[in-house]
Amino acid sequence: MSELAIELNCVTLKLGTRCVLNDISFTVSAGEFIGVLGPNGAGKTTLMRALLGLSPLSCGRLRVLRKPVTPGNAEIGYMPQVRNISTARRLSGRDFIACAFDGNRWGITLARGRKRRIINDVLSIVGALSLADRPLIELSGGERQRLLLAQCLLGQPRLLLLDEPLISLDLNHQASVVELVRRVQRQLGITVLFSAHELNPLLNVIDRVLYLGNGRAALGTVDEVITPPILSRLYGDVPIDVMRLSGRIFVMLGGIEIEKSHHSHNNNGGYDDRHSTTSVPDSDHLSR
Repeated sequence: MSELAIELNCVTLKLGTRCVLNDISFTVSAGEFIGVLGPNGAGKTTLMRALLGLSPLSCGRLRVLRKPVTPGNAEIGYMPQVRNISTARRLSGRDFIACAFDGNRWGITLARGRKRRIINDVLSIVGALSLADRPLIELSGGERQRLLLAQCLLGQPRLLLLDEPLISLDLNHQASVVELVRRVQRQLGITVLFSAHELNPLLNVIDRVLYLGNGRAALGTVDEVITPPILSRLYGDVPIDVMRLSGRIFVMLGGIEIEKSHHSHNNNGGYDDRHSTTSVPDSDHLSR
């Protein structure tokens, strides 16, 4: 039996009085690449915050890397959904990563000695050594994502939680970020939960998909989960069609591509779990 990276047993998560995830149970094995999908408000960010120990459970049991959840676990690397770097626009790539060591005490002096070696190591892993001395203001969105991923690797994590890292990127940059994460995941042998609002960019890299909706969770292969009966339950017992065309999958409701129409931006330019498009509080899951 493979080692487990994540274990949820009858977990319920709430935001205020609203039940976001209800009685959810599933496991993720060490080394898996899991795509996390679902409509806005389905609980993708809330789940990641629970894995970080930042969102308390209403009930149930949650273990990460075989241990009870505790905040500040260095074995978890996290890229949050909303990433405001406006105050750091003139920092070099190396200084930007260095600031992750000591909070708001930015500066290259933090990267001397051992810290500088660690920063060079993570820059090398993500293929960003050429970005080390360039200011963030000159970098593309995809290049900035490389630096953000490098920050996530500073603590040599065994689990990566990436919350909507493809936001605001064009298709080419989306593809490069996905391939980069997959390469890093394989090189380091770590577990990845990669949240996205559309399945297609992840199709060729994920081992399984975790689809959230209506308080429920479905975990399995793409062929197991991306089906009309499963998605219908996750989207509120409405008739869902799944179309496959030229290696892409389209989830449709009445002729509309639902994965795009069921996501709305918050005021910070990202997605959040504060507003739900669905409301049925039940639980279904598939397990391997």
